[in-house]
Amino acid sequence: MNYFNIIYGFLFLPIVIILYNIMPKKIRPIILLIASYVFYFLISKKLIIFIILSSLSIYLATILMQKMTKEKNESMQNASKEERKIIKEKYKRKKKIILIITIIFNFAFLFYFKYLNFFKHLLQDLFKITGNLKIVKHLAPIGISFYTLQAISYVIDVYNEKIEATPNIGKVFLYLSFFPTIMEGPITRFSDVNDTIYEGNKVTYHNFCFGYQRILWGFFKKYIIADRLNIFVKLTFNNYFNYSGLTVALGIIFYTILLYMEFSGTMDVVIGSSEIFGINIPENFRQPFFSKNISEFWSRWHITLGLWFKNYIFYPVSLSKPVKKITTFVKEKLGSRISSLVMGGISLFVVWFLNGLWHGAGYTFLFFGMYHFFLIITGNILEPLIIKICDKLKINRQNPFYKGFQIFKTTILIFLGELFFRANSIKDAFLMLKRIITHFNLNTFRGEIFTLGLDIKDFLVILIALLIVLIISILKEKGINIRKEISTQNIVIRFALYYALIIGIIVFGAYGPGYAPVDPIYADF
Repeated sequence: MNYFNIIYGFLFLPIVIILYNIMPKKIRPIILLIASYVFYFLISKKLIIFIILSSLSIYLATILMQKMTKEKNESMQNASKEERKIIKEKYKRKKKIILIITIIFNFAFLFYFKYLNFFKHLLQDLFKITGNLKIVKHLAPIGISFYTLQAISYVIDVYNEKIEATPNIGKVFLYLSFFPTIMEGPITRFSDVNDTIYEGNKVTYHNFCFGYQRILWGFFKKYIIADRLNIFVKLTFNNYFNYSGLTVALGIIFYTILLYMEFSGTMDVVIGSSEIFGINIPENFRQPFFSKNISEFWSRWHITLGLWFKNYIFYPVSLSKPVKKITTFVKEKLGSRISSLVMGGISLFVVWFLNGLWHGAGYTFLFFGMYHFFLIITGNILEPLIIKICDKLKINRQNPFYKGFQIFKTTILIFLGELFFRANSIKDAFLMLKRIITHFNLNTFRGEIFTLGLDIKDFLVILIALLIVLIISILKEKGINIRKEISTQNIVIRFALYYALIIGIIVFGAYGPGYAPVDPIYADF
């Protein structure tokens, strides 16, 4: 079962809503917890044990650290300034030991299930080991990368005393296993949901309508656009050597659209499901294809992952002693501008190396990470020069045409990045680029465009659906709250729009023979 399974939207979720609503307020969070574990068990079966062990380790570690923090504060009350410093260091060392053990324990699961085979191949390639290393074949617990990062964020925040550890074990277990977010995020910090996740308030009419409205919008993106494009994308990437360069280019563009529609559509279902229960989780997308540079794109796409790397990797690396020593040396020799670039460059390299690795255990994902690192660091280096050139040529950088050019340029760079993200190998990605250049033949393209699973009606449906998404995105970019505007209309107009959306999904969704539904892409990360 996944979020786009009819069983989820029209059987599992309604049953949970009914049970949640008829139970007393104190029992409702327990209903969500049970539902979360039932949902996870239906997907991962016995692998549920790993999320239980992870949750238990996080709960025990944070409770122990909170106890140490309390002891530290009590010990410091009547201590001198010098004694306070000693006490702080003493308890910091103790808490750090617990933090390190907890992180290692949780990342050990992630490494075993996701990276063990990749690193075996990497060692074989690096050291030219002959013969085949033993490969362990196993299924990874669904969403393991998401709940591991979420768990680590909680334990680090408690360690840094940004939040207090909750003594409620059910609250921790629900936070880490909440069924709408367990598969594909978003990666929420405990402070994001602490006030609402265990509140147990009744489902209101407003929350129910807004929640299902958002869920249906996610279904629209997935069933009508992503699933319809999937067969074209699969054939293009697996058989690119048989197609014209224009077809290959279209396949790359279609994959980026597919990825956005599937992932952002999933987030719509996730956020809508949470909203029904009055639980507020952060947005994960904010019109990313209106971005004017790569940095801005990644502040709008998979927002919670970017924030996780910013808070728990970028800043700690930037403030680490080795990086401080390097930047101080560079500042003395070359000035503060270069020093700032070096500090940012080192931190960005670590972030994007890990970002690429997080997305998948393969060379294509590492290349994907390094590709974006190169674009961002190059943009940071060239930004002052670009500003000077624009000033000299009297180019208004706020001009709509200039902004349009920036958006177009950024979109092309994103298409190229997603090529390496999706390609079967780095070699295949470059061969696809080569084919685009050397076999760009319009006549061949005309003859093969309708042989990749889509006919003229499919392309027309895709075009209309994309125009609808584009119009709504433009309105959101302008600060217009579409959902709020709809809610102010009379009941006839509101329900006419809801039924139009439902009928549109039923009539124009990509079902049956000839179509290949997209599997949850980010659930494997």
